[in-house]
Amino acid sequence: MDRVYHKSCSVCKSTEIKSILTLKDHSHTGEKFPVFKCCECGFHFTQNIPDEKSIGPYYKNENYVSHSDTQKGFFFKIYHSVRNYMLTRKQNLIQSNTGLKSGKLLDIGTGTGYFANQMIKSGWKVEGIEQDEETRNFASAKFNFKVHDTDEFYKLPAESFDAISMWHVLEHVHDLKGYLNQIHSILKPNGILVVAVPNHDSFDQEHYKEYWAAWDIPIHLWHFNPSTLKRLMMNYKFRVEKYLPMPFDAAYVSMLSEQYRSGSKIPGLFKGIFFAIKGKINPKRCSSVIYIIKKN
Repeated sequence: MDRVYHKSCSVCKSTEIKSILTLKDHSHTGEKFPVFKCCECGFHFTQNIPDEKSIGPYYKNENYVSHSDTQKGFFFKIYHSVRNYMLTRKQNLIQSNTGLKSGKLLDIGTGTGYFANQMIKSGWKVEGIEQDEETRNFASAKFNFKVHDTDEFYKLPAESFDAISMWHVLEHVHDLKGYLNQIHSILKPNGILVVAVPNHDSFDQEHYKEYWAAWDIPIHLWHFNPSTLKRLMMNYKFRVEKYLPMPFDAAYVSMLSEQYRSGSKIPGLFKGIFFAIKGKINPKRCSSVIYIIKKN
């Protein structure tokens, strides 16, 4: 297995970087990985990660629900109930921020395809990108829409999408530069990029620290907060226009975090509800933040 070690910051290019945490892969292998921080801009990132060809097995764990359609157990039933509510909210968010009732959407990291299907039902033309072959085939067969692999993503035509969505995907992307340059190319001039990522400046991270489930190393390669996400987007000629809370993530993440720390999910549900309320008041401290982004 080849490992990736970064000698400089992927946001500001500074070589002044240092190790600040060593975190355990709680959900799957038990391996430990260092998290580094850029001394210049504050960006956090995982070091010694498996390369793109080797990281696949780290996704094969029971808590990685975006690649699973199971509804067995209390935890997964909660996840699917919240997902059904969020599908409508995400649809409304795309439509209100594009000003379009229908258009063309690219959903990067489409997973099992439920969001893409929601947009198709509302009148949008949708294509997906999904690197995992099994998940890609499931989404395509279940919902009958075009799902590309990663190689095909780089071949999509310029200025062909009104909206591009990345729901908890950017933190997984090895090739940040290639992805963001291609997204800029294929997004229409007045189109929107919607990015949702975990926020390490959140109230729940502050509480759970090294047990915070949204560190999710090693499959979370990059760890954003509103400041570093904004600066990254500026590097690729984008501007962040809105910061929106994703409050349900606080409950989901807190349940997993509590399990890692104490062995029981239930106390985390109540703590997560508290963090969600605080995050709605202050979106930049929410467990996950939705960014509405446009081209400069």
